[in-house]
Amino acid sequence: MRLTRPRPTPFKSTLRNASLRLLALAALLPLAGASFAQQKIEQQMSYEQFKAAGLDRLSPEQLANLNDWLDGKLKVETAKAAETAKQSGGDEDRRGLFLATSREPVDGTITGNFTGFGKGRSFTLDNGQVWQQIDDVSLTGVKDANPKVKITPSVIGSAWYLSIEGFNARAKVQRVK
Repeated sequence: MRLTRPRPTPFKSTLRNASLRLLALAALLPLAGASFAQQKIEQQMSYEQFKAAGLDRLSPEQLANLNDWLDGKLKVETAKAAETAKQSGGDEDRRGLFLATSREPVDGTITGNFTGFGKGRSFTLDNGQVWQQIDDVSLTGVKDANPKVKITPSVIGSAWYLSIEGFNARAKVQRVK
């Protein structure tokens, strides 16, 4: 008779995977941006990312506890980052540009007509900044004059996302001016 190791039950396997994902998430917290502290994790991730991380399997209570924990950690890290930026004399006008120190969201208005998202499109804001879409997200059939926008940094990395007031879609952008 050959002895084999028992296979983990689906619950144990799911619990172990969730624990590993949470540990990985905790290791990445110091890289998180300030804007994330104001939003829940499910608002920061696409549905595909949320599902791939296994977070869709958490109960509403577990998800709320995770959001509370992340919020507390991010507030501490944000305070540290703000103090460091303040001491280094960061230039607010450089947000979104390479080597920029500020990770604060940009609020503004697109000058002229907005006709939707499309890779390669440029968006000029009323503050003079110009942002170009670098992903394939599309939003068609839209025509809006001088819409309000918010450009927020990603939680991890140097990406920025532009969203138009009144629409759920957001496009990955990079600042060109």
